[in-house]
Amino acid sequence: MTVDTTPGTALDPGVDRSAGVTAPAGFRAAGVIAGIKPAGTPDLTVVVNDGPHNVAAGVFTTNKVKAAPVLWSQQVLTAGVLKAVVLNSGGANACTGPEGFQDTHKTAEELAALLGVGAAEIGVCSTGLIGERLPMAALIPGLSLAVDALGNGPEHGLAAATAVMTTDNVPKQAALKHAGGWSIGGFAKGAGMCAPNMATMLSVITTDAVLDQPHLDHALRNAVGKTFNRLDVDGGTSTNDTVLLLSSGASGVTVTPEEFEAALTVLAADLVKQLQADAEGVTKHVSITVQGAASEAEALAAAKVVAEDNLCKTAFFASDPNWGRIAMAVGNAPTAFDPSLLDITLNGAAICVAGGKGVDRSEADLSGLEIDVVIDLHAGPASATVLTTDLSHAYVEENSAYSS
Repeated sequence: MTVDTTPGTALDPGVDRSAGVTAPAGFRAAGVIAGIKPAGTPDLTVVVNDGPHNVAAGVFTTNKVKAAPVLWSQQVLTAGVLKAVVLNSGGANACTGPEGFQDTHKTAEELAALLGVGAAEIGVCSTGLIGERLPMAALIPGLSLAVDALGNGPEHGLAAATAVMTTDNVPKQAALKHAGGWSIGGFAKGAGMCAPNMATMLSVITTDAVLDQPHLDHALRNAVGKTFNRLDVDGGTSTNDTVLLLSSGASGVTVTPEEFEAALTVLAADLVKQLQADAEGVTKHVSITVQGAASEAEALAAAKVVAEDNLCKTAFFASDPNWGRIAMAVGNAPTAFDPSLLDITLNGAAICVAGGKGVDRSEADLSGLEIDVVIDLHAGPASATVLTTDLSHAYVEENSAYSS
């Protein structure tokens, strides 16, 4: 599949970025200004599953420091059922102790009461500054505003995608209508503190396909492994990372696990490309492929080391084809290979061949937005690709002032 990374276009011809979580039947959404953010921008999202099914699955951060909403959502999802999800921006509710968990519980209880369901059927997500309690005096009344604003039109899906933004510049959503008569849609947010094992972000994905919970869960985990876990902006796995998948079954179409996972993977891959394109301070979209590894795990480990290496990232920012930095980074990876066989290609130029100098550096043109790095270890049949970005002045400036 040819990847078009131009902002505002789809990764796949079947993906529609003008639609999101409300594209599948059986879902309503809203995004409102609750006053959680001092700037007075949208900061509270609610997504409701009107059924007839309320099947759900989730994947969460692997960080040992987990935010209160992550702990809550992990707990309620043990039943595999969600009626609704509430997401706030403007505060992570992480490292807030028992009081923070109580705030999450109260949020779920209040939304449940408004919808006439149980609190254990409500997923909760938060994003923003770590270490501060949420302004519950604003959040709780905001729930009523959001419920009153619920709708199933595309504008409601866009509003939901917008209200979860923090340092994001644009909302990120996508939908896919399957020829079999069912749909899938979703949104994601995230621009920094992005690394594999959930790529720092929140994402809600909806579908009206009929699928049982074990297969829904399996499909989500496989799709996340191939997409969200292959984005690495800065090596920081967040405290709040969450992907939730809700199925309403409203299409009445029972799908095979294989066809559903394939569609879910396409949709998630498109959302990830949007996350990469809007990463903090981004001036380069970098794709790092390690091939010829003994196993996919080793290929992924090597690609991840290159993606996170600051010397490589600053070279990408400068459009500098400094392949020595890439060779250095690969050599630090927990991956077995013979350095005398190492090949590195930058934007099609074989700049390192058999562990030494290849074509002249001038043949590797990195001046454009896209940088394609291919590293061949000649150690086996496996490969893996990680998406990353450069390390720019703007990234440093934005993150140095994030809490001010």
